[in-house]
Amino acid sequence: MEGNGTLMLSLDGFIDVDTNLHEPMYVCIACLSLNSLFLSTTVYPKLFADVLSKHQSISLSFCLLQFFFFYSFGASDITLLLVMSYDRYVSICSPLRYASVMGARRVSVFLALAWFVPGCLLMVTISMQSKQKICSLTSGGIFCNGAMLKIYCMIPMPVMGWTFFGISTVVLLPVLLILFTYVKIFIVSYRSLAWKKAVDTCLPHVIVLIATVALVLCDAVIGLLGSVLPKSVQLITTVQTVVYTPLLNPMVYGLKLKEIRKHIDKLFRSNHVGAMANQVE
Repeated sequence: MEGNGTLMLSLDGFIDVDTNLHEPMYVCIACLSLNSLFLSTTVYPKLFADVLSKHQSISLSFCLLQFFFFYSFGASDITLLLVMSYDRYVSICSPLRYASVMGARRVSVFLALAWFVPGCLLMVTISMQSKQKICSLTSGGIFCNGAMLKIYCMIPMPVMGWTFFGISTVVLLPVLLILFTYVKIFIVSYRSLAWKKAVDTCLPHVIVLIATVALVLCDAVIGLLGSVLPKSVQLITTVQTVVYTPLLNPMVYGLKLKEIRKHIDKLFRSNHVGAMANQVE
């Protein structure tokens, strides 16, 4: 986790310090990296404590709290990707309107909603779940993800309906909108012979989107089939959901996008020159 956190904080630091990177796309990248750091923080401290402890236990209230933050920040990964895809859509398909459409105030509202909407939906879900009768004291998961739902005797239809509505709002609908914007971007780029620019700009988004959707499916498999899967499969699948995304996001965006990579190289060179000057003195 230390390496992941250092990489994400470094990426946020580059964007925060360099005013040349204070554009909607780079601000969104910083927010996505910060969100991945928050996501890791909800899981790793308790996970490390369980590894070092002989007895792994957690209170129901803390488990629900971890469940809330894990899925809230997990869903925010997708909604932030939606904001980024819309930014690229306006930039490539309507470049003359970009400055007016993606102003600082509007981008701030988009980013706030990307965190606020998943959090509100999860708060209602947690409130409904906490009122259900518990029949088991063992969740079977290494942290409080979808596998914890089996501690309840049954999930009433209203709770299932609200859960499906929440998943549709912050997962299914954003993914469909993202795919729609990418298709439009590639069509416009192909017609205007700007295909290479579109690929260079959108490829990191597509990679992160595919990885995020794959991990969402892995988590869904654990929640639905966890009781029939071997323990080793459950462990591997669960660990993937908390390792790959925090590591992948900053690496893909930090190493793929030329502007960030250029300023990283510039910073390392200046540090190297400064170190040599100190040695000479």
